[in-house]
Amino acid sequence: MDNLELVSFQIISAVGVAKSSYIEAMKIAEKGAFDLAKAKIKEGDQEFVKGHEAHAGLIQKEANGETVVPNILLMHAEDQLMSAETIKMMALEIIKLNQRLYSLEK
Repeated sequence: MDNLELVSFQIISAVGVAKSSYIEAMKIAEKGAFDLAKAKIKEGDQEFVKGHEAHAGLIQKEANGETVVPNILLMHAEDQLMSAETIKMMALEIIKLNQRLYSLEK
């Protein structure tokens, strides 16, 4: 396995865990456990940072003049990175909406 494949898998793995945490946070918020939902967001963020750092390393290589030849695996990794970011934004909104709903129902 070459370095680009390894970095791609590192990105995919880290942001996959992050996405799972964000989705879990939404499900937890639906049950009214908002502190736990926010903790899940933080857990997701810690994993997301690992994926982002791996991706940033590739960008730094390119900026330093080292050519990074993209392949389908890297494109998939970048797609997963972007989708994790989108899911986080949605999760934060879902948590806020559930908090409003819970406060209105009281």
